[in-house]
Amino acid sequence: MTPLDPAGTITALSATSHALDDLSTLPAAAGLYAWWAAPEVFPQLPGPAHPTSAGERLLYVGLATNLRRRINSNHLRRSGSSTLRRTLAGLLLDTEGYRTRRTDRVVLVDEDEIRLTTWMHANLRVSWCLHPTPSAVEAAVIGQWAPPLNVSHASGPARVIIETARAAYTASA
Repeated sequence: MTPLDPAGTITALSATSHALDDLSTLPAAAGLYAWWAAPEVFPQLPGPAHPTSAGERLLYVGLATNLRRRINSNHLRRSGSSTLRRTLAGLLLDTEGYRTRRTDRVVLVDEDEIRLTTWMHANLRVSWCLHPTPSAVEAAVIGQWAPPLNVSHASGPARVIIETARAAYTASA
């Protein structure tokens, strides 16, 4: 596999987004992934529009040494191992009434882990692309695309909203 440059990675991540109940082709290989949602899901967090799928905009970009494991086992199951899940839970804490508990970090109670996964299935889509060294392009992709949930690259009001949501989540246990 020839590594994609940042522009090629963005093009590949923009090709097709998948419903979360349609991940049968998700490979067990290294690459990057992008989470998408309709603008009304988090209207306070503007993200770039999906170039080919009307009504979707970018929320988050991440990398994985094994895309299938990262998305299915981490992002769709456990808040303790997913910054994305913790951020989503923080943003939805008031409206969804999620409950947390403290382990070595703050996590959702088991019932609410299931509820968050159900919410994700109803509201989010994901795309991915293979890349042998995803860390080589991740920062450039995030820098060019500016997804609002990637807080280390966010700025302005979006950064304040995400930091506030993460702090509320952490303080909720």
